[in-house]
Amino acid sequence: MHRKKLHASPAWLFKTETDELLDPALFRLLKSVHDSGKLTLAAQQTGISYRHAWNLLKRGNDFFGVPLAVKRKGHGTQLSPLGETLLWSEQRIKARLGPQIDSMASELNIQLQQLLAGAHPVLRLHASHGYAVALLPDFSDRVELDLQYTNPTEALRALASGESDLASFHFPACPRLADQVMAIYKHQFDLNNLRVIRFVTRRQGLIIRSDSRGAITGLQDLTRPGVRLINRNRHSGTRILFKLLLDECGITERQLHGAEREEFTHTAVAAYVAAGMADAGFGVAAAAAQFGLEFLDLATEHYLLVCQEERLRQHNIRQLLSLMASPEFLAEIDKLPGYAPDRCGEICTFAELLGGDRQ
Repeated sequence: MHRKKLHASPAWLFKTETDELLDPALFRLLKSVHDSGKLTLAAQQTGISYRHAWNLLKRGNDFFGVPLAVKRKGHGTQLSPLGETLLWSEQRIKARLGPQIDSMASELNIQLQQLLAGAHPVLRLHASHGYAVALLPDFSDRVELDLQYTNPTEALRALASGESDLASFHFPACPRLADQVMAIYKHQFDLNNLRVIRFVTRRQGLIIRSDSRGAITGLQDLTRPGVRLINRNRHSGTRILFKLLLDECGITERQLHGAEREEFTHTAVAAYVAAGMADAGFGVAAAAAQFGLEFLDLATEHYLLVCQEERLRQHNIRQLLSLMASPEFLAEIDKLPGYAPDRCGEICTFAELLGGDRQ
């Protein structure tokens, strides 16, 4: 049976006092103008005619009373400061709300499938938002997955209470740092009954713009006057890793300008930096690449799934393991900057994984 899937995404909606709506295609056009610098190419990428593209920009100019883009002879078309602000506002709202909407869409898709095909087993995964785990729902023909995004503490809590079948967890490949992360979560682990499903490694580090490359070369530069940071949320695993790296350098978050400002995903951190609202953030290489930003590699970590040992006998978990090891899925992981398959789909214990890093 053909699978019906709902897809949702946040978007700005602008309308005049007379309820005239500004075409949402304008934001796609602004993104293409920003990336290509040519209106002809931007129109093609947006799927509209050149004339329609100019009309969209003119309507936007009339709507706001300020030009959104400027055409310069010999230099193509560039966004105006207002155009840039609108573009990054839309990118930030997608980055900030995307995971929450994805979780809601997952719930609705499960309900839809059950109504269309009758009740069937659904694999429940609570996970930290990441680029590799976000690929899993794209393979719903292989395994029906209810993916809910949350922080590691909440994911492990849901696993322990039986609200989920699987939880994600991530910790550094560096044994010294890994021991510190495991100590933080030790009260939530029953290492005798938990099993690890190996997944990927990913690179974490500083996300900066190209114009900051000479001024920011490491964590110590974040303490300099005038350098603005955008932080991850306090309960995220990435924030914990960032703090451990700061501790090793003898730096406290109180020394960092903007450390109190938080975003809830890697994508949102990168969007914040790309918009020029901060000079640096800490996150994965894939987020930096998504926004054309520079990345300073500081740590590699394992991103894995954990479950109770008895759950491994479930048919849908066996389906998931088969998917994770499939050439089609591994090929998608290979497309993610800074990610690499980590014996994807293999089962082991925490002791075996941690011991392997020490060899």
